[in-house]
Amino acid sequence: MDVLSPNHDEFGFGVDPFNPRTARPVEAVGATSKSKLKRQITQSCPRVPGVYGMLDRAGDLIYVGKSKSLRSRLLSYFSAANEDEKGGRIIENTRAIQWETQPSEFAALLREQQLIRQFTPRWNVQGVPKRQRPVYLCLGRAPAPQFFLSPKIPKDYIALQGPFFGAKRMANAVDALNKVFRLRDCSQQQTFEFAEQLSLFQIDHRPGCLRLELNTCLGPCAAACTRGEYASQVNAAESFLDGFNDEPLIALQDRMESASANRQYELAGRAHQTLKSLRYVHRKLILLANARRKYSFVYAVPGFDGCHTWYLIHCGEVSAVAATPIGSDGYQAIKPIINGWKATLESAADRGHGPFPYTLGTVASWFKKHPAELDRTFAPEQAGRKYYRKSMTA
Repeated sequence: MDVLSPNHDEFGFGVDPFNPRTARPVEAVGATSKSKLKRQITQSCPRVPGVYGMLDRAGDLIYVGKSKSLRSRLLSYFSAANEDEKGGRIIENTRAIQWETQPSEFAALLREQQLIRQFTPRWNVQGVPKRQRPVYLCLGRAPAPQFFLSPKIPKDYIALQGPFFGAKRMANAVDALNKVFRLRDCSQQQTFEFAEQLSLFQIDHRPGCLRLELNTCLGPCAAACTRGEYASQVNAAESFLDGFNDEPLIALQDRMESASANRQYELAGRAHQTLKSLRYVHRKLILLANARRKYSFVYAVPGFDGCHTWYLIHCGEVSAVAATPIGSDGYQAIKPIINGWKATLESAADRGHGPFPYTLGTVASWFKKHPAELDRTFAPEQAGRKYYRKSMTA
């Protein structure tokens, strides 16, 4: 069925988990030619923050984007300069465009991220060089955890950070991390048996690769280590992901210098490239670790349309969202949300990884790019005293 057919399903993006109010309206325009589509955008689309989606002839969502000025961004797709670029190719495949305004640029950023994760539109992936596609650095996969990469947040993991960019350098980083922490890098099809599982009459297990002999793996496939010994290395690896452990960088620096001193220049060159990959990862981990340590507060964001919003940040992640209260009645209405969030903050065991773990990178990057926005934040204990003043301060 054609997307422009009167019988086509209603346009929309679905539920917005970051909108504490009633659903925001979605507007859409469609046309059989680019010139008509451009004219409708000019006439109908506002210059305010929001998200937009491109739909093809069948009505499938093929691209999602965001902007602090929807009309300006959408009209840029029709520019002659974009004809041979990705934007031009997207608009050639577009039959209709829908948009949803958001009260602020930050709200649009969160909504865009959520929509891309929900719908995975093909043009948000196709046409994007592999080196630019996001991946998550994960630690997990029982019974012998390892570092691995995933394009999405996996269901089962011990620790995770990201997203990172650069498929090749991230693959190099994962290879180096598994070697430095002596974790396995084999598939889940491998059989694992720890030392304490051996019986008196069992023969020795043959390792599945040479890494045990090279001392770059503890050998959980060959009963060469106990569960406790392997778990100790996993704990050290988790500490690296938390930004508290720079052991891999030191080890690689020593390896590079040793190889260079012994005139093993090819080996030193490989170590140098791997060290560059790990330094990129470590810089990002430090940024995220700082966000986890420092960013637990209320972020009061004014809306262009009066829809002011409180984002309840816990360990750098958006934990909950509430409409900025005005007056004591308004504050009492959101107090259960505030109290639930405060309880999470006070839990020593809870260090993040809440309902929206993917927002950590967004929050960390947002405040790095807009440090003045930290002036709009305040501590949890101040929420009851600042509900009115903060709600009206832009």
